[in-house]
Amino acid sequence: MELRRRDYHVERPLLNQEQLEQLGHWGSVTGAPKWRTWFQCSHARARALLFRCLPVLAWLPQYPVRDWLLGDLLSGLSVAIMQLPQGLAYALLAGLPPVFGLYSSFYPVFIYFLFGTSRHISVGTFAVMSVMVGSVTESLAPDEAFLQTSNSTVDQVARDATRVQLASTLSVLVGLFQVGLGLVHFGFVVTYLSEPLVRGYTTAASIQVFVSQLKYVFGLRLSNFSGPLSLIYTVLEVCQKLPQAVVGTVVTAIVAGVVLVLVKLLNGKLQRHLPLPIPGELLTLIGATGISYGVGLKRRFGVDVVGNIPAGLVPPVAPNLQLFVKLVGNAFAIAIVGFAIAISLGKIFGLRHGYRVDSNQELVALGLSNLIGGIFRCFPVSCSMSRSLVQESTGGNTQVAGAISSLFILIIIVKLGELFQDLPKAVLAATIIVNLKGMLMQFTDICSLWKANRVDLLIWLVTFVATILLNLDLGLAVAVAFSLLLVVVRTQLPHYCVLGQVPDTDIYRDVAEYSEAREVPGVKVFRSSATVYFANAELYSDALKRRCGVDVDQLISRKKKLLRKQELKLKQLQKKLQKQGAASKGTSVSANVNTSDGDIESNNVEGSKAQQVSTENELEDTAASGQEEAKAPDASTLRALGLPQPDFHSLVLDLGALSFVDTVCVKSLKNIFRDFREIEVEVYMAACHTPVVTQLEAGHFFDASITKQHLFASVHDAVIFALQQPRANPVGPVLVTKL
Repeated sequence: MELRRRDYHVERPLLNQEQLEQLGHWGSVTGAPKWRTWFQCSHARARALLFRCLPVLAWLPQYPVRDWLLGDLLSGLSVAIMQLPQGLAYALLAGLPPVFGLYSSFYPVFIYFLFGTSRHISVGTFAVMSVMVGSVTESLAPDEAFLQTSNSTVDQVARDATRVQLASTLSVLVGLFQVGLGLVHFGFVVTYLSEPLVRGYTTAASIQVFVSQLKYVFGLRLSNFSGPLSLIYTVLEVCQKLPQAVVGTVVTAIVAGVVLVLVKLLNGKLQRHLPLPIPGELLTLIGATGISYGVGLKRRFGVDVVGNIPAGLVPPVAPNLQLFVKLVGNAFAIAIVGFAIAISLGKIFGLRHGYRVDSNQELVALGLSNLIGGIFRCFPVSCSMSRSLVQESTGGNTQVAGAISSLFILIIIVKLGELFQDLPKAVLAATIIVNLKGMLMQFTDICSLWKANRVDLLIWLVTFVATILLNLDLGLAVAVAFSLLLVVVRTQLPHYCVLGQVPDTDIYRDVAEYSEAREVPGVKVFRSSATVYFANAELYSDALKRRCGVDVDQLISRKKKLLRKQELKLKQLQKKLQKQGAASKGTSVSANVNTSDGDIESNNVEGSKAQQVSTENELEDTAASGQEEAKAPDASTLRALGLPQPDFHSLVLDLGALSFVDTVCVKSLKNIFRDFREIEVEVYMAACHTPVVTQLEAGHFFDASITKQHLFASVHDAVIFALQQPRANPVGPVLVTKL
């Protein structure tokens, strides 16, 4: 059935701001101060606070065992199988013995199970976080600082102990930052890390990770570079020392990498037919360990192996408070990056499965994971993208899967960890490099962003280049600063336009974009696409005067110059009249003196007096006419001064884009009213939001000359009101139709 076209007729009165406030009974919001509610206590309030701080108490009692337990169990085992090799490998990235990667895969995961709000993310070791930790440990505890004087070898025991202390203290400091930010509800800080920024940063971090593993792939001993251009120096040194590469180590890494890639391809093809993915990483680690032990790769071919992995857990140790000053900058950067990665993944899974992720509670949960983990010798952790996808795809429904994976890691730490002492480090390096595929594929963002948004592409490229050249901490700072600067620049260069009316509607659109939109004769409607504040207030005024087609400043300057000339002529005329009056009085006195002899005839004396009286009357009339001419109401108008008049009598400012008002904006708007009134154009404002009106009142914008009658609910109301005002010289016919 076809819909018939209907003509709608709507009538409503014109509303300015005063009328709108009276009609809607506007009043400022009043209520009890928020701080009073902080001290109110009740059973329901305490229960809600407990559930918010410890979310596991809210969902675990309602856990559907029959429906979800099997999926969480299989998911937890799958994630644990990935956690084992990744924990060992990412510990090498952090510059620590591999066993500490297992610790970091147990304590933080269980803490997040208690305090986290995301059901699907897998917390634990992550490549980006590990390489950020490694840049800190290797710069503050380089190998050169532990050289033994006897044989010029590195004291690995002392070096590892120092690096472990640095990493655990860093984890505690990261946790303190995250918990503190979460308690003050600072979770919105992640909004300043846009998606292009995060993706460009993780892509650059993946390059850092790849380069850091080259020494294990080739079996080289490299210098520990830190600071800007350290990545470039490392690549140059690797190229320089390639002839010294250990052949056995290179072959081991290549074979392990090929096996891992083939297993991943096989998993991709058989994904629909397999209940669980083939644990290629675990099988590769077990096979490589068996081959290394049986063949003796370290003894016969010089392949470097993991070495001693102590069984059991380590006792908690207090952090070294003296290191806080050295680590505070890196800790804040790691805290922000770790939270940004975790919350972005958490919100993706939350939207996909229909539940809410609390960003502030996520900060607290991650902070407690790092804080408590640091006390138990863990390094900072975050959320792994690959493990999170496995946890979701294998049937995981809640963080019970995370708790199961942490318990499986606990068993390995207590009993099975020492079995991997002969595992070649080249296999771990190959595992890391193969797992970088997802982040390296983010290079395709360049093509997609080039088509979608080139400003975001610029952010991506600047973040990537800055992180590559300046290292991870400085690169992040430069990326955030550039992103914020770009926001400021974009607000300083908004889209300014003159609006015209679409025929037979009350809709106003840019006349440059809509060919049917026509400017209302006698009225200019101006709009900015961004809010007006201190950074772009002057640009707004300049664009307004430019788009109106009138050089307002020059016209005001010419008007003032002509008025000054008029005033100067009037003063000169008054002085001339005063001189002429004084001269006439002097003439009458001398005539009286000269005629004192009585020899002059009486008719001559009377003629002289008559001439004097007529001269004085003429001077007075001339002065009076000059003063009246100066005081005439139209003497200072543009037409009276012979200046060109604007082709419009009213200006409407569409302020619908204003989200806030500062003092500079208030002054700029007042100047606009003053300048356009100087050239006989009345100014109106339209579409202001209520908070903006309140801020204008607080800034003393409204006074005797600017009232709320100049402020209208819509642009159409302002245009109709402007056209209805009486004009001595109206400009064009009224073409606006009132709906």
